[in-house]
Amino acid sequence: MRVVFMGTPDFAVGALEALIEAGHQVTAVVTQPDKPKGRGKELQMTPVKVCAQKHGIPVFQPVKIREPEAVETLRSYQADIFVVAAFGQILPEEILSMPRYGCVNIHASLLPKYRGAGPIQWAIINGEKITGVTIMRMDKGLDTGDMLFKTEVEIAPRETADTLHDKLAEAGARLIVEALAKIEAGDVTPVKQNDADSCYAKMLNKSMGKIDWQMEAEKLDCLIRGLISWPGASAVYRGKTLKIWEEEAVSEQELMTWEGLPGQREGTFAGNAQPGTVIRVEKDAFFVQTGKGALKILAVQPEGKKRMAVKDFLLGYPMKPGETLF
Repeated sequence: MRVVFMGTPDFAVGALEALIEAGHQVTAVVTQPDKPKGRGKELQMTPVKVCAQKHGIPVFQPVKIREPEAVETLRSYQADIFVVAAFGQILPEEILSMPRYGCVNIHASLLPKYRGAGPIQWAIINGEKITGVTIMRMDKGLDTGDMLFKTEVEIAPRETADTLHDKLAEAGARLIVEALAKIEAGDVTPVKQNDADSCYAKMLNKSMGKIDWQMEAEKLDCLIRGLISWPGASAVYRGKTLKIWEEEAVSEQELMTWEGLPGQREGTFAGNAQPGTVIRVEKDAFFVQTGKGALKILAVQPEGKKRMAVKDFLLGYPMKPGETLF
């Protein structure tokens, strides 16, 4: 098939590579404009553009896809289908109806759950056990089009948004190749989404990363793993930001076994600790009281420094039970 591929971040690269490998004629790649990054503010190409250039595919980077000039450029490619994966702009109806087989989107959730910009992160934050990828036929709504194909992906117990991202990108790449073969053969049964079962995966923001120690340990654990790459979850310790990279939830039942046991480890803080209080320090971990249960902190990043194991952190920041993280 003659394909125009629309995508921008790493998530979309695997799908583009898979379509090329499957023998489809990718006539053009549409991606977001290059943006300045880093201290030098040098223009940085999108991951999808890098992939396209590697394969010698023409790249189109419109600032606004709905502008008449952009629409006519898309029309000139005479594509059979537009494949979209995290492109970053909303397509108007004029574009959606342009190709022979329409526009399909690779969405990183089992629609209608988690429509929107952050389906991967919110699946982790909300403690889901199963997610997946949906190939949907795009319409003018936000991820509301008919579902064409789905595949499920299990969320592992210690999964982070980063590891789940890679699993879903790989699943999406496999599924879009299967989907295009069936679409071309006419072997498709569209299924309408039930809006009553939908939920919105809103875009993340920096304020979400401020840890509220009043939350339950299990929910905080999910939040930290969901925000791992951006914006990250952090607290204030001794007046400076401390990012949490790795942690585990400790239940209230487990906490109750600590005090009064023979051989209790040195460093246990006795008493009714307030949320945010360090209640125990070990050689490779420290424990912080939450609204229900505690968090066992295993890896951190002090302000201005690199990520490190708590064992190394404690060498430079000797910590004692009773200290507080805000």
